[in-house]
Amino acid sequence: MDANENRSIPNTLFFRLFQTGNVLQRQVQNEMGISTVQWAVLGALSRAGFEEGISFNQLTEYLFVSRQSLDGVLKRMERDNHVLRVPHPDDGRARLVRLTDQGREYWDALQDRIYQFYQQGLQGFSFDDSVNFLHYLNKFKNDLARISFGEEKQARLED
Repeated sequence: MDANENRSIPNTLFFRLFQTGNVLQRQVQNEMGISTVQWAVLGALSRAGFEEGISFNQLTEYLFVSRQSLDGVLKRMERDNHVLRVPHPDDGRARLVRLTDQGREYWDALQDRIYQFYQQGLQGFSFDDSVNFLHYLNKFKNDLARISFGEEKQARLED
């Protein structure tokens, strides 16, 4: 394998990941009627132990989304009465994001469609393929989170 082929595979892999994310967003919006971030928020807030809510900052870290992006999504979800921001009991400046009863009903009503979405999206995967794919995605996510150019990055910014 020559140097160009060695660079081609990572480039293709990252591009396919970009395309896959876009296809996922489009299909979720078209088939489910919500955005991927709304789906993720509903899923996060419906987890056991989060009945009283989660801080805005914790939610951004859990979902790996920007504060601005999450704020816009939460405003829409508040308007639809799916979530509510309430004062944090221990920190008067902070707010907790909580699923409303209507939001929980909406999430529960989506479960059959979500299951069908998963089934169709993974139809070409065996159980073992899915487990392996999850393993590799977790490894990839962790590796991406550790990327740092350190001093090299600072030197480029100063040029």
